[in-house]
Amino acid sequence: MIHTGKFITFEGIEGAGKTTGLAYAADYLTQRNIPFIQTREPGGTRLGEAVRHILLDAAQHQMTSEAELLLIFAARAQHIQQIIRPALAAGNWVLCDRFTDASYAYQGRGRGVDQQRIALLANWVQQDLMPDLTLLLDIPAKQGLQRARQRSAPDRFESETIDFFTQVRTEYLRLAAHEADRITQVDATLPLSQVQQLIQQAIQRLLPHDN
Repeated sequence: MIHTGKFITFEGIEGAGKTTGLAYAADYLTQRNIPFIQTREPGGTRLGEAVRHILLDAAQHQMTSEAELLLIFAARAQHIQQIIRPALAAGNWVLCDRFTDASYAYQGRGRGVDQQRIALLANWVQQDLMPDLTLLLDIPAKQGLQRARQRSAPDRFESETIDFFTQVRTEYLRLAAHEADRITQVDATLPLSQVQQLIQQAIQRLLPHDN
């Protein structure tokens, strides 16, 4: 069975379980013989991974919000042209850990960058490219940060305050309410099996009926 490529993104604050959710989605597609790639933002390309290293470096505490946003979109431009568009054109599905919703949440609501500037960059870099489905793994800021800080030393983003992540989460929830057709909100505080079931149900809506 030949499948048309679909673009699925995973969003949420630190500790929400995006990596685990993406891994489950990958297993689900594998079981159905659907060709796909896994990637992440910032990252996915050699340039993107270099940018990611800079962005997450806790020593870069003096980075301005404008520099942060432009670095992310520079990595995104490379990612889209080198990885995402070619994969979709070849009929592969793309599972991506974060995309432009994260820019509105983190740099927009979190850092206070004008949302219209983000929209301008998004329109320039993405053109007509939008995810077919975005899975928002939602968790309260305090609980998410507790999870994130248990697994490793905090990076530059994880070192932010609870208030910062509360603002980020607020924007994610606003986006989910505004774009309910694209964004599926998943309660990440539920048991893992229930979270996986919700992810599966969302993906199933993109599948042909014989799957």
